[in-house]
Amino acid sequence: MSHTYKVIELVGSSPISSDEAIKNAVISAGQSLKHLRWFEVIETRGHLEAGLIAHWQVTIKVGFTIEV
Repeated sequence: MSHTYKVIELVGSSPISSDEAIKNAVISAGQSLKHLRWFEVIETRGHLEAGLIAHWQVTIKVGFTIEV
């Protein structure tokens, strides 16, 4: 069986960790998209306050199968 995939780019954020930012993006995508299959981290960045990490932002690509 062959599949056709669509890829979208998302940015997740979290004050806790980069992993949590990824999870937040995937969970949000899963609320409106079906058949999520994979993700790829494109960029990781953060906001600093007083020399400490205050917030993470992670850009990911998410692939999902589409119904044809």
